[in-house]
Amino acid sequence: MAAMDGESIRVTRSVELPLAEIDLRTSRSSGPGGQHAQKSETRVDARFDVEASSALTPAQKRRVVGKAGPVLRAVAQDERSQARNRELAIGRLVDALRAALYVERKRVKTKPSAAARKRRLEQKRRRGETKRLRRPPAE
Repeated sequence: MAAMDGESIRVTRSVELPLAEIDLRTSRSSGPGGQHAQKSETRVDARFDVEASSALTPAQKRRVVGKAGPVLRAVAQDERSQARNRELAIGRLVDALRAALYVERKRVKTKPSAAARKRRLEQKRRRGETKRLRRPPAE
């Protein structure tokens, strides 16, 4: 998960997300839990508006909007504690942002070495020889 200091979260080496840019909303959690679940707002909905962010460059914003959309959203209602659900929701939001910012590396074309070509041809020759020996005798 992302390391959190007081006011911002490190997403990648170059991106640090201020906590003020994450909109947190709470509501009552669904499912069993008795009176505690019916009275407390433990479900946390974290939203991050990509276009309004000051933490991302225009190129990063285009990348995130293209991969994940203009608003990233994460919900947590796993725990009984609102504080723990807030941590989980923010962590999930940061993970989604990190995934959307990830740039695939271009593959560098390489040629097989001479030794690899020689091994391949030798194996083909052995395999062909095996198949030739399995054939019925010619009449």
